[in-house]
Amino acid sequence: MSFLNLAFPAETAIPFAQTLIGMLAAYMRPALGLGALVTFLMVFKPLLRGLAQAAVLLVKPRKSLEQRILAHKFSGKRMLNRMANEYSMTQPNFAAELRNMAARD
Repeated sequence: MSFLNLAFPAETAIPFAQTLIGMLAAYMRPALGLGALVTFLMVFKPLLRGLAQAAVLLVKPRKSLEQRILAHKFSGKRMLNRMANEYSMTQPNFAAELRNMAARD
């Protein structure tokens, strides 16, 4: 250690400061990149959501109104048949009524 180290302490601290700044930059670079990615996604969220919905509709198009009505009726008939199967042992008359209701259009 010389007299110049005491006279110019900044020159002694420069290598340490360079190492410290390099380490901080190495740790902050991924965090800044992740922050930029999150900001990009938040800004373009409506556009990305619309593109995703368009892709889903391209793969699986929406059913027509008639198809949806028929599917709803069919699920109701299945529900009535399930209920009839549950009541078939305890209340056979009620189960027959449920099956009659399911058979109607």
